[in-house]
Amino acid sequence: MTNAPVSTAAKVSVFDPAGLGPLRLPNRLVMAPLTRNRATADGVPTPLMATYYAQRATAGLIIAEASTPNAVGQTYPNITAIHRPDHVAGWRLVTDAVRAAGGRMFLQLQHGGRVGHPDTSGLVPVAPSPVALPETLHTPSGKQQAPVPREMGLDDIEEHIADFASAARRAIEAGFEGVEIHSANGHLLHQFLAQNTNRRTDAYGGPVDNRVRFVAEVVQAVAEEIGPERVGLRVSPGNMVNGIVEGDTEEIYPALVAALADSGIAYLHVVHADPDQPVFQRIRKEWPGTLIGNPVLPQDRLPEDGGLAASERLLAAGADLIALGRPFLANPDLVHRLRTGAPVNQVRDAYMMYVGGATGYTDYPTLAELPGVE
Repeated sequence: MTNAPVSTAAKVSVFDPAGLGPLRLPNRLVMAPLTRNRATADGVPTPLMATYYAQRATAGLIIAEASTPNAVGQTYPNITAIHRPDHVAGWRLVTDAVRAAGGRMFLQLQHGGRVGHPDTSGLVPVAPSPVALPETLHTPSGKQQAPVPREMGLDDIEEHIADFASAARRAIEAGFEGVEIHSANGHLLHQFLAQNTNRRTDAYGGPVDNRVRFVAEVVQAVAEEIGPERVGLRVSPGNMVNGIVEGDTEEIYPALVAALADSGIAYLHVVHADPDQPVFQRIRKEWPGTLIGNPVLPQDRLPEDGGLAASERLLAAGADLIALGRPFLANPDLVHRLRTGAPVNQVRDAYMMYVGGATGYTDYPTLAELPGVE
């Protein structure tokens, strides 16, 4: 089965099946990776996480939350990791539970780069250039100002590329179908892409062809390790989260697409994909494989339709699969609710997204569990 994009000549629904590499997805709704901070302090996934993901196994694909490929890549407390045997064992509990419930999972690999603190990881963060995050960070001892990261040397770059490949191999050992490499939202790979965080003058800085090099080399190494059909890449064009200013968005992403066009990877995942934006239109035109689109939804409240209209519009604009975050967070049975037009749960308390325990995590009711619903 190829990774060629699905034709949009006929109207496609989010409820239609789709192919993704060797996988056959029962629908086109993807659960987006959502940081939930429910791992142990040293990054081991917990049994509660297995319950959470198994509850949402009707998604066509689940992309599990960001997991760090090495210790220095840790962003915040209680973030999952995938660089030790106990991380693999913890994730195996999760993938076994999801598979038993009929689901499929990829694992997102995320390195925070300058979005990190020694009080959290025990290490000084690294980045393409010694430019500090202009914000405070959550640490085990409270909010602290982000430190100036150590600039990565060429040896560091080689080691990190190898760490991503090793993490991908461990993810497969943990039972995942594949991995998504996180090159979005102001984290390490995105920092290499952006002008304000990449001030290097070597082969990894300056012109866009140099600034996309690290991302392309990470993707290549991971694809060689586990097979390109098991690899996805997430990007967020124009997203200024975590102090990122790309500077030349309209040039970066066509260059990155060109560098990866022949890689054969399973998909490219675009965050906050807007069908009206030229950068999305150009990515869709030039990317030869499957495109996952994450539609723009209101931040304060989920749409009454759970994002269905925005999802269908994005499909019509050329996306092949649709990634939804908060709708899946608050609705374990989101696929059923969207299919039947049922009301959706709202996210009850954004604070509870990032604290430990079952509250705001595994206690969102399915439609069948609501009073008066048969």
